Amino acid sequence: MLYGRETEQDQIRRILDRAGDGAGCALVIHGEAGMGKTALLEYAAGLAGPGRVLRTVGIESEMELAFGGLHQLLWPVTSHLERLPEPQAAALNAAFGLSGEAVRDRFSLGTAVLTILSQAAGGGPLLCVIDDSQWLDRASLDALTFAARRLHSEGVVMLFGVRDGVPGGQIAGLPRLLLHGLDPAAVDALLTDRVAALSPYARDRIVEQAQGNPLALLELPAALTAEQRAGQLNPIALPAGLASPSSRIQETFQEQIRRLPDPTRAMLLVAAADDSGDLDLVLRASTRFGATLEDLEPAEHAALVVLTENRVAFRHPLIRSATYQNAALARRLAAHRALADALDGESGVGKHTDRRAWHLAAATTGADEAVAAQMVGVAQRAGGRQGTASASAAYERAAQLTADSAGRARLLAAAAFTSAEAGQFHRTAALTDRINALTLDPVMLADFARVRAIVELDRGSPGEAARILLECADRISRSADLAPVLTEAVQTARSSGDGQLLAEVAARLPDSPDYAVARAMTGPLDAVRDTMRQARAAGREAGFAERILASTYDQLFADHRAALDTATDCVRDCRDQDVVGWLHTALHLLADAQLSLGLYDEARAAATEGLAVAEQFGRRHRETYLRATLATIAALQGEQERCAGLSEAALRYADAHGIELAAAHAHRALGLLALGLGHAGNALTHMEAARSRVGHPALAAFLLPDLVEAAVRAGQRERAAEPVELLAQWAQAANRPAALALSHRCRALTGPEGEAERHFTAALRLHDADTTQPFERARTELLYGEWLRRERRRTDARSRLRTALEAFETLGAQPWAARARTELQASGETLDPDSRPNALLGRLSPQEREVVRLAATGATNREIATRLFLSPRTVGHHLYRAFPKLGVSNRTELPTLLGQDR
Repeated sequence: MLYGRETEQDQIRRILDRAGDGAGCALVIHGEAGMGKTALLEYAAGLAGPGRVLRTVGIESEMELAFGGLHQLLWPVTSHLERLPEPQAAALNAAFGLSGEAVRDRFSLGTAVLTILSQAAGGGPLLCVIDDSQWLDRASLDALTFAARRLHSEGVVMLFGVRDGVPGGQIAGLPRLLLHGLDPAAVDALLTDRVAALSPYARDRIVEQAQGNPLALLELPAALTAEQRAGQLNPIALPAGLASPSSRIQETFQEQIRRLPDPTRAMLLVAAADDSGDLDLVLRASTRFGATLEDLEPAEHAALVVLTENRVAFRHPLIRSATYQNAALARRLAAHRALADALDGESGVGKHTDRRAWHLAAATTGADEAVAAQMVGVAQRAGGRQGTASASAAYERAAQLTADSAGRARLLAAAAFTSAEAGQFHRTAALTDRINALTLDPVMLADFARVRAIVELDRGSPGEAARILLECADRISRSADLAPVLTEAVQTARSSGDGQLLAEVAARLPDSPDYAVARAMTGPLDAVRDTMRQARAAGREAGFAERILASTYDQLFADHRAALDTATDCVRDCRDQDVVGWLHTALHLLADAQLSLGLYDEARAAATEGLAVAEQFGRRHRETYLRATLATIAALQGEQERCAGLSEAALRYADAHGIELAAAHAHRALGLLALGLGHAGNALTHMEAARSRVGHPALAAFLLPDLVEAAVRAGQRERAAEPVELLAQWAQAANRPAALALSHRCRALTGPEGEAERHFTAALRLHDADTTQPFERARTELLYGEWLRRERRRTDARSRLRTALEAFETLGAQPWAARARTELQASGETLDPDSRPNALLGRLSPQEREVVRLAATGATNREIATRLFLSPRTVGHHLYRAFPKLGVSNRTELPTLLGQDR
């Protein structure tokens, strides 16, 4: 029976009821030790019923064994593996060590977890209970939380139990339920029902000490003698000075353990040191201390452990920690050595080898090169299965075990690299602080600087990240080692928006074709064309960093088709080669290129996926940019609340961390929204705020046409003068039709009235010469049509305005379509509002639009689920909801419908 948890029980009951109707949900139940998390999870399991519950529990000593927790949870449903798409099945087989292969695609793994749970749910609800999640290995926790964040319509419920106050136990992005202490009525009921023969004074002391903690209310009385229970308590009879009820509970457990015979305490210590629960292993290791199975009976009678035929389990995690912490260091070392000896000779590389190595490391107090070498092997095996957090911990322990200072630096650097890959940036920072960079060779030093910059980028500021890289560049002499450092420095300096910092980077770039793109992006605009001729003449193979830089340059200087091609190739190669570290960046570049080309649905899908990837791995810096991109799409399509929410989230983080370029993009999104809605003054405020964030003219070019239009519409033409001139310089440097067209359009808006038409027609000719920006062409048509109407040339105006309206409606740019429609009506044209091509798709939610768009291409539910990180069941749910809105009965009608509708 649970006391005082009626509200929490009702919440869990409602979640499971909704799961019975097909809804998916995840919940993190957290609180200090003893608050009843496990009891609530057991309550949920009882409601779900037999055969509808999957379980796993985090075990502290197994935290470094990659995918151990995931294996325990999914093992009962592995029969569903054969029904998974091949990449997903391969990912799970690799994670479980069944194939001998590495996990080459973490996203396939996360999607595989979601899919297999959806399949296991079948026609009814499925409950996943993940207790003591704070001790789950990081690889398992990442895969499970990835799936949990994407539960929609699978009938799957995932409940995580997390103890507060344990480092690394935080789970972000999921609903949370905090367990507080019981109220006085519940405390009274629990003590009345469960604790006998307490005097009023002793009862009051117990209540005072327990602070509403249910386990404390039960365990503190158990530690009292009969006399104390009768009231013979002095002020220090209970450990009042300890910090929390959980620590007081642990003290009571320690007191119970002290009363046990020495052989029993020895066996408990071995079991606590191993945590695997393998009774045979504990018995074999305990023979070193002369203990036998019979010596466990006193612990069993004291209800400290539960024994089965082949398992030994502590009744509560605090009993395990009390057992271990109460033992002297020498006894703990001996227990680990005994376990290592007991595991020696066990068959199956990877099955017991890693566990034995960890026990050897735990039993070693000084330098030991042989054990250090074994820990490197553990790290390499963990890294090969994508258990990067486990690999990092193993490298760090190997570093502690080696006496060679240069070797220690290399191992700590490897620990830092792998912790960054695992998204453990606080730990990465702590590791990098311990590395003596003077002992690193140039290649390792360059990698080390890049890791430090990654940490700074996601925890601090891009400006400081750029300075870290420049400091490293000043210490490296060989150009081959310098290239990746300076390439990263260009990108981080750009993100800072600091023109002076970009100049410092430019000053360090060698005068070589290899650095031509970097020089074009950081130097003066008038040197861009000559610099890029040098780059194209060099023509060489490039890695990810160089290709990302090239795509960024193409986007910066209006070659959007080239940017799209390069970004598409990068995304494909990231997937094929499992280069996770570049995927979110490549998807961001892809989304920006698609956005420029008017491919809004595709851009939304790429940016949404990129944001999911960045969130999964804690890349907060890139998250900020992707939110700004999604905000821009929302602005163009008139989704006001979504645009405001995404922009404000991006600005909060960007302002706190000096990501000025991302802030400029977020302000531009808000400005575009206001401009489309006809709020010119508000648009001008945001556009000028965006302009103030970036100090290099090339970085500002993307927002200058919007700033000029906002200033003119707001009646502040003089505030457009400097942006018009800067735009002209950028357009000449880019020398692309798309860029020159924008310059002519802005000249038409701000120049003498007698020259406006010449500039408008020149802009349209240039748009037609480079048909890559339909939105910008439609804007030019709209502005030209407005000018013609003001000149009383209504027939000419209607032709331009019709063209603009059709383009805006095809793009789904609803605010701009409304403006064009208003202008057309003002010019004397009558419009039928039901004839709008996008009327049907406008009825769908963004997620439904993405699912429908992919379904129209012929993709199956499984393929759509893999692409959008959903389960096939959720995809089917979205289609079921979308078909009535579109007036169709099945997916075969979608291609025809979208062909007419786009």
